[in-house]
Amino acid sequence: MGPLLALNLALGPDLERALRRCVERGEAFCVLDQRLSPRRRLEELDLLGATAVFDGTDRVALSTRRDVDADVGLVMLTSGSSGPAKAAELTWDALRASADVTQATLRGDAPPAWYPCLPANHIGGLAVLLRAVLSDATLVWGDPDDLDDAPSRGATHVSVVRTQLARHDLRGFAKVLLGGARAPTALPDNVVTTWGMTETGSGIVYNGYPLAGVDVASVDGELAVRSPTLFRSYRGAPRPRVVGPDGRDDWFPTGDAGDVVDGRVSVRGRKGFVITTGGEKLWPEDLEAVLSALDGVRDVAVTAVEDPEWGQRVVALVVSDGTPLDDMINAVAAERIGPWAKPKEIRYVVAIPRTGNGKIRRSELANLF
Repeated sequence: MGPLLALNLALGPDLERALRRCVERGEAFCVLDQRLSPRRRLEELDLLGATAVFDGTDRVALSTRRDVDADVGLVMLTSGSSGPAKAAELTWDALRASADVTQATLRGDAPPAWYPCLPANHIGGLAVLLRAVLSDATLVWGDPDDLDDAPSRGATHVSVVRTQLARHDLRGFAKVLLGGARAPTALPDNVVTTWGMTETGSGIVYNGYPLAGVDVASVDGELAVRSPTLFRSYRGAPRPRVVGPDGRDDWFPTGDAGDVVDGRVSVRGRKGFVITTGGEKLWPEDLEAVLSALDGVRDVAVTAVEDPEWGQRVVALVVSDGTPLDDMINAVAAERIGPWAKPKEIRYVVAIPRTGNGKIRRSELANLF
């Protein structure tokens, strides 16, 4: 057993140096969200179970002590996109496996040089740093918002979410990993879509295919994973397990619905958020992908409310540029998916609640009604 050090550092070289010290000492760590209020920070520390906080200068011990097992390297909160966040424990071996398999997959004539631009309190952002700390990547530091010029300074690879892809010219990168929300239908040739989560140690499926050493199967319609990158447990709770197609019970049920056909993984969405309307099933992500391609739609989320006639009534929450969109939304929903997909309500909102890595906070959508 040992301590868990909370790193209260912004994305930058100081955080990289702190991570390297943790690795050298074999000290488990977590990375704090720099955007939180003092009250939320205390809640975050409690969920993580940190024993001390380091801000780059001082190390302050916390009154409560919840040590972690010696093989644990990272404790990280899940995104909370589908409910309360949980603290996942990942071993040093899992972190190294994730760094190595990503580097091996993306390596060209030389190891990738990454440009960090995602928050390191989420796995997609932290994994970029760990590819340098635990494997052979290099990091090119700069303003996280200055993505367009990063290739001219030597960066070859970057991990982004959909908003960054839309706002920046990323053609200068050799590879752009896109995670978080569902990808647009049309993508530049250098963009690689990824699927993964905190529990899988970052992305483990690239452009629909699992990385080397990763197994993905559909078990009763739910995607299950077996991978050397998997987390070990939650704080105070074991890792959920399910029996896979090989009869072994060491597969992790991800909570995402999907299929695996001829080795290709198709992700439908979170099982708990499928909408049943008029006897038909509608995945919010499917309709969101259709609507987000419309001119005038800046952001969109699809949810449902209980309805005595339909079972559930489809509701589209839309951030628009002021263009009247109701007729277009209903027409494209019926054409691309089916008449049951036409929203019974279209509400125009100022913003869609999202996590730091771009996922919709679906549990908060009801607050927009």
